[in-house]
Amino acid sequence: MEIEARHEYREELASLERRALDGLDLVVASLDRTVEAVQHQDIELAELVIADDDVIDGRYLEIHQAGLLLQVDDAVFANMYDHLVQQSPERYREWAQLRVDALNHALRGIPEDRIRYHICFGSWHVPHLADAALGDIVGYIVQVNAGAYSIEAANPRHEHEWRVWQDHKLPPGKILIPGVITHHTITVEHPRLVADRIVRYAKLVGPENVIAGTDCGFAQVDVIERVPAPVMWAKFEALVQGAELASKELF
Repeated sequence: MEIEARHEYREELASLERRALDGLDLVVASLDRTVEAVQHQDIELAELVIADDDVIDGRYLEIHQAGLLLQVDDAVFANMYDHLVQQSPERYREWAQLRVDALNHALRGIPEDRIRYHICFGSWHVPHLADAALGDIVGYIVQVNAGAYSIEAANPRHEHEWRVWQDHKLPPGKILIPGVITHHTITVEHPRLVADRIVRYAKLVGPENVIAGTDCGFAQVDVIERVPAPVMWAKFEALVQGAELASKELF
């Protein structure tokens, strides 16, 4: 089964490479996700997560070599915060630093400008009361050797966190991808609101360092529909229109 899955994966990768789709990015799970099944156990995980080639079989590098942008999606890093901090803040700090170090080890050999790191709190519709505050984890996020950081910034639980970037400066040469539309509500954002969100971040980190994004994936599959498909596309249309408004103001 594993060999068959790996063959299908490489066939799809080769197909994308043959089509030479410039600017296409391929989203893959973070290293956190590969060890999610055992991370709640009280065992030493350092050897497991650092030995990334045994876990992901060099797939990050394969994606880069196919000419694609690599986007590492991480819904575990922030979601483990509440669970581990209840044990002790130090427990989370040790766990988080280990995973950042392991991820950077897995990304070795890939130029940073070909990597995006997306961190989120899961796309499921729940109250999100236990979400980590961005200010508590931003120091780990910016340690990841990626050229761009994608964060949730358009939903009611995290929109206020633009203030974090007043104190935590975006490292030189990096790009911030704040969510300016969200999967958390079926209400379609007004383009003016989208533009205001973009301008707000542009004033903090520089307009050349901002890409307008989504909070998270809309997870539109057979058994899950976070928002109806027409609403999803209307949100993307609002993103485009809002970006056009913001660009006229910023450039």
